[in-house]
Amino acid sequence: MDKYKDKLGGLANKLKQERPKIPIQEVQPVKAKAVVKAVEVQFNNWIPKTLLKRVKAFGVEYDISLKDINIEALELYLSRKVGQL
Repeated sequence: MDKYKDKLGGLANKLKQERPKIPIQEVQPVKAKAVVKAVEVQFNNWIPKTLLKRVKAFGVEYDISLKDINIEALELYLSRKVGQL
C-alpha cells in the first residue's frame, strides 16, 4: 500500500511540475453578425372577421406569423400600386 501511495504522490507532483504537451482547446463563442432591423411601429386596423380567420388558418398551415403575412401583403400591394402609376 505504501508503494501505491508513493506512486500516486509522485504522479501528482509530476503533473504539477510538467506542462501539458497537448495544447488545451480554447472555446470561443461564435460571433453573430449584426442584423440590421428596420424600426418597427404599431399598426392597428379593423378587418372582417372572416378574413382574419382565413389569414390565421393560412399562417398556421404554412407556419408564418400574422405579422409576416401583413408585411408581405402590404409590400405586395404597394409594389403593384406603384407599378400602375
